Amino acid sequence: MTLRFNKFCTEELTIKEIQSGMENGDITSKELVMYYLHRIAKYDQDGQNLNSILEINPDAIFIAEALDYERKIKGIRGPLHGVAVLLKDNIETGDSMHTSAGTIALANHIASKDSFLVGKLRDAGAVILGKTNMTELANGMSSEMWAGYSSRGGQVLNPYGEPDLFVGGSSSGSAVAVAANFTVLSVGTETDASILSPAIQNSVVGIKPTVGLISRSGIIPFTYSQDTAGPFARTVTDAAILLTALTGVDRNDPATFKCEGRIEQDYSVFLDSKGLKGAKIGVFNKASSEFLNSDEYDESLFNDVVETISDQGAKIYKDIDIPSFHRDWNWGVTLYELKHSLDNYLSQLPSHLPVHSISELIEFNKGMKDQALKYGQDKLELRATFPNTLRNPEYLVAKIEDLYYSQEQGIDYALKKYDLDAILFPSYIGSTICAKAGYPSIAIPAGYMKNGKPFGITFAGTVFSEGKLIKLAYAFEQATKLRQSPIMPNT
Repeated sequence: MTLRFNKFCTEELTIKEIQSGMENGDITSKELVMYYLHRIAKYDQDGQNLNSILEINPDAIFIAEALDYERKIKGIRGPLHGVAVLLKDNIETGDSMHTSAGTIALANHIASKDSFLVGKLRDAGAVILGKTNMTELANGMSSEMWAGYSSRGGQVLNPYGEPDLFVGGSSSGSAVAVAANFTVLSVGTETDASILSPAIQNSVVGIKPTVGLISRSGIIPFTYSQDTAGPFARTVTDAAILLTALTGVDRNDPATFKCEGRIEQDYSVFLDSKGLKGAKIGVFNKASSEFLNSDEYDESLFNDVVETISDQGAKIYKDIDIPSFHRDWNWGVTLYELKHSLDNYLSQLPSHLPVHSISELIEFNKGMKDQALKYGQDKLELRATFPNTLRNPEYLVAKIEDLYYSQEQGIDYALKKYDLDAILFPSYIGSTICAKAGYPSIAIPAGYMKNGKPFGITFAGTVFSEGKLIKLAYAFEQATKLRQSPIMPNT
């Protein structure tokens, strides 16, 4: 059977183009959803088998039809009305879809209610299209596991190259789905690099916000200190619109309390094509030799970025110093907090599910070794040995040191010393120090290497500097327009 779609659907659409098309009658939300489902069938689950989608919302078309009718009789709720959004598989939805974090043990877990951020999306009129594949347990499973692999979903592939091209993790499926045009928007989560890395690898825009700007409620946890959700899109504009919809103070998440009065009503107001003019940008060139000699870095492309930023009127501070960047970080926070947070989450699951603790999860996986332990579970087994009281002196000292060295002796030190608006990192090498600080970053495409592999950059700043970072990223994007669509057969 050959499906024919409105010509309007056969390209990468932005939110503005979708809304304009719906207003003019060129397309409906139902047609848009059907188009994405067709592409998922053709390229994600067949053809290139990108495997970015783990589950489809069986009610997506009904929801789209209802939103189309609402548009006719009431008008639109906002820019996301009728727009498709995919969610990483660790984000709970109170519908018939499962939330498993890629594990077989939770393959039948249906949440009792929407996560806070999903409620925000539904209120904004978005169509939740489905769940995306991810690195199992957000890379908390095995040190040998490939990025983008889960026991439940298999391996996510990068649409820009051969099957072994690094796809980034752990929000791999969310990034690939946007890059391959299976949706216009998706939501991922990050503890350290899990949004920034796949955004860079798949040539899309990813925003890792200040921890607490988006509620953590209803997300299968990794840590308390560093976890955050964040948007993926093909343009900075669309990412800013999605960020606006996701933010809000949640009485069930203390991390959001500090955001009261500090959340922007509309992050799209920062979309200024002249946003680099007069900006003070510190360039971090002191990456490790291991990174500089890896296939993650392209000196020529990064130099082009710096030159472009300068040409756009920014003041460049080269080779800035971040005193703590190369310190030997203590990983006690992630070790102890995963044990505590995941054990607590599992303990509250319904009784019919097979696991209610990390220890039970480990034993369950052993009982399904062929399916569940392709790469082992050494990370999980290590964390099972930790106490769950969060009073251990190693943990407490690590928590304090993480904040001090990432903030006062890290990002804030550099911003104040050089009087900067933001720090520019090649690829996503600034992810760890920003993650430990709980500070925001935005990753954007910055060209392609000779072998076709995407290259990108990250702008990073201090707490609640999302607006400033969006302004800088948008100005760079508009000055360069470097992103190219992946080559998909027969498109």
